[in-house]
Amino acid sequence: MLRQSWDMVSQDCCMWCVGCALQNSRGPIHISVAIGTFLQGLETEATYDAATQEFVIHSPTLTATKWWPGDLGRSATHALVQAQLICSGARRGMHAFIVPIRSLQDHTPLPGITVGDIGPKMDFDQMDNGFLQLNHVRVPRENMLSRFAQVLPDGTYVKLGTAQSNYLPMVVVRVELLLGEILPLLQKACVIAMRYSVIRRQSQLQPSDQEAKVLDYQTQQQKLFPQLAISYAFHFLAVSLLEFFQRSYSAILNRDFSILPELHALSTGMKAMMSDFCTQGAEMCRRACGGHGYSKLSGLPSLVTKVSASCTYEGENTVLYLQVARFLVKNYLQTQMSPGSAPQRSLPPSVAYLAAPVLARCPAQRAADFLCPELYTTAWAHVAARLIKDSVHHLQTLTQSGADQHEAWNQTTVIHLQAAKAHCYYVTVKGFAEALEKLENEPAIQQVLKRLCDLHAIHGILTNSGDFLHDSFLSGAQVDMARTAYLDLLCLIRKDAILLTDAFDFTDQCLNSALGCYDGNVYERLFQWAQKSPTNTQVVGWNYKLRKKAENRQRTLPMRNI
Repeated sequence: MLRQSWDMVSQDCCMWCVGCALQNSRGPIHISVAIGTFLQGLETEATYDAATQEFVIHSPTLTATKWWPGDLGRSATHALVQAQLICSGARRGMHAFIVPIRSLQDHTPLPGITVGDIGPKMDFDQMDNGFLQLNHVRVPRENMLSRFAQVLPDGTYVKLGTAQSNYLPMVVVRVELLLGEILPLLQKACVIAMRYSVIRRQSQLQPSDQEAKVLDYQTQQQKLFPQLAISYAFHFLAVSLLEFFQRSYSAILNRDFSILPELHALSTGMKAMMSDFCTQGAEMCRRACGGHGYSKLSGLPSLVTKVSASCTYEGENTVLYLQVARFLVKNYLQTQMSPGSAPQRSLPPSVAYLAAPVLARCPAQRAADFLCPELYTTAWAHVAARLIKDSVHHLQTLTQSGADQHEAWNQTTVIHLQAAKAHCYYVTVKGFAEALEKLENEPAIQQVLKRLCDLHAIHGILTNSGDFLHDSFLSGAQVDMARTAYLDLLCLIRKDAILLTDAFDFTDQCLNSALGCYDGNVYERLFQWAQKSPTNTQVVGWNYKLRKKAENRQRTLPMRNI
């Protein structure tokens, strides 16, 4: 996306791009990306001046201030700013501009630039998230990213892509976040909690036995194994999404934008679902470690606060789910407009189930039937399709009663949200099952991972059983069968649980946890690390000195007659 020449950088400059950082021959050039959620409503303006062939970047209001971009507070020398393009007197929508914000000589803010750090946060103290205001800052015409749109020297606007192509940079970021930032946090939490759970012993399973490992208790398995299962589900899904993105990106570069809506919906939905479930899962792992999980020495509190940030950065999750819902509504309406089998051929693969024949009842007759990927994938497709149909029905009912489309949408967003979440869960189940099919030549690994896939699918069914019972797709007896299959899986997964977490291959240094080290010396390490606490450097603590000072002061006060 940044493969275009910059007049501000020397022609012999060799750049190395990692995330938001660029390296050139004169030293580091840090790029900070400044965007927001409601992109159509961005207030920052970029007005083209044909006389000088420059863009004038301006923040017209206080609310136009860019807030939160990483590296912006102290490090960044340049910002990739999203702004409303104005040329030849017409607004052309959101476009991206490379704006120098600090001097490459002394790192001071350039004229027209107000920049700084936003202050303390829940976590990520090492990251200098910042704010940026621009006061009629001029940049050359070449500083507009121009793969999909250009402004000619005379101010003529040339459109090379669709309006949706402007959202491609966010798709890129979200896809990279899944495997690189969000998922590893849950995986680390699983490793720590699982390892601690085979070291920690509590009570007896049998009166004559020694204290049992807490991981041998079914309730502990119920806490941790679904988190392990969804870690693997998300891994396979993220890998699949990355491959899909790479194929799609090649098509997009060739000006084929037909695949972009599905790519946007998948990346948006998976970012929302993954950050939601990873946040819940990391907190569950922390709680599963009891009091020690609350200690920072466990490494878990830091993981929880870090992963919780993912629910809001790069798009707040409720907003993202509703973007997925719009994609679902649009494709469902297409199935209603096109007769016969035409909709199924034209629908994107991720929503092809909307045109599939409706299965009124689940055919399961015993618990073992719920271990069939085809059965539970079909079950999730049924529920997702029903909820999408229901959301469209409520939307149409309101519009037919006189409400305008915007008001009708707002009055049905809770229903749309539920439908989008069901669709995303279906995508993870289907993606996990398809990944297993590729492991036919490794039956031992396939068997172990299939148990996790089964657990993930059935856990979702039991957690959302009301959605499956609503139209009698499942009966109460079948829910009981699913629960039986689920509990049996917990016992089977127990013997492989540690190996499955070891497969994530995190080093002790990476985990930074007294509870989760590979050697299992939990209590020795807890005690050793506790000795290093700054409060233990003095034999007599400051609180005792304050108390003695208060007592001495009280003795010098005159007695009062009451």
